[in-house]
Amino acid sequence: MKRLIAKVWRGLRGSWQWRVMWLAHAKFMIGVTGIVRDDQGRYLLLKNRMWPENRDWGLPTGYAVKGETWEQTVVREVREETGLDVEPGRLVHLKTGYKLRAEVAYEARLVGGRMKLDPFEILEARWCTPEDLPEGLQPAHRALVLGMIPD
Repeated sequence: MKRLIAKVWRGLRGSWQWRVMWLAHAKFMIGVTGIVRDDQGRYLLLKNRMWPENRDWGLPTGYAVKGETWEQTVVREVREETGLDVEPGRLVHLKTGYKLRAEVAYEARLVGGRMKLDPFEILEARWCTPEDLPEGLQPAHRALVLGMIPD
């Protein structure tokens, strides 16, 4: 039976093999977080309308779209949510194990733009040092700002 499967697999070639693999494997959404710092070492935090009231502060976050690198997601999400331009840096966190998503976080540096919040999603923006983080900050985002690996 294994030989037959291997023969069929080799006969499929290229795009048909990819189609079979796509059908056979899990599909994930990729949540991407930007740990955005300015030239004064402060972090950009956003109060998000969609998050629970007791955990409504966090770093700029969104989902990657098809054909987009994770670095491009950071740039797009920050621009969409705040109007600011950032340059992505190094990958600092990757977590899987969720049923339908994986999470990544990148350092990012403010390089320009003018603060203009997305009124649908973002209620408020604030630049904070690690010493003055607000109450209600997502625990995983607090850990990222403090340079710790979130659970």
